[in-house]
This record gives sequence, C-alpha cells and structure tokens, in this order.
Amino acid sequence: MKKKNTIKKKDEITQIIKAKNYINAATLAFYHYLKKEEESRVGITVTNKLGNAVERNRAKRQLREMVNMIFDWQEDFDTVIIIRENFKDHSFIENKKELECCYKKVKIESEGQGKS
Repeated sequence: MKKKNTIKKKDEITQIIKAKNYINAATLAFYHYLKKEEESRVGITVTNKLGNAVERNRAKRQLREMVNMIFDWQEDFDTVIIIRENFKDHSFIENKKELECCYKKVKIESEGQGKS
C-alpha cells in the first residue's frame, strides 16, 4: 500500500465507522464510505484482543499484502478494515478469501448506487 492510499488520521477512521456502512466477516469487519480523494484509501485497525504488539503487527502486514493483491485503487469508496481476534486462527488464504468476498460485495453495492 502506498502512503497516499492509507488512512492514518483517527478522525477520518471514526467518520467512516460512524457512517455504519459495513460488512461483517468471521475474521474482519469491512467499513466503507464514499471516497474524498482521487484514489481510494484503506485504513487498518487491530483490536488489542488479538495479542501482543508482535502478533498485531504481523496481522497488519498480512492484511496490507492482501489489500495490495485485491484492490485496484479506482473504487468509489474509502475503506476501514478492523481485524478481529480470530484472524490469527485462520490461514492467510482463508483470510484473503474473506477479504475478497467483502470487497466484491461492496464493489457491487457501490456500482449499483452509481447507476441510480
């Protein structure tokens, strides 16, 4: 993920979460909101219940790699992904499939709103 495609400010993350447009999966929560800049952006947060700092950083690195594989950065929405505590109990491939599923649902939903 490039620096310009990252949401770092807490205010922006809370704004997207408060919009309450989300999809729940077993290992993550996928919040989305209309984008404000030219390219879409992604913010990643991890709950402390996941484990110590080493485990949380490992989960964030894995998720960033998954996002790089899946996203094309031309979406109509910004995203905040919250990693849940059972993320570490699943394999990389299982977590990637869940992320892809959430991404496809949101992409279809956003395309449907754009046509109306």
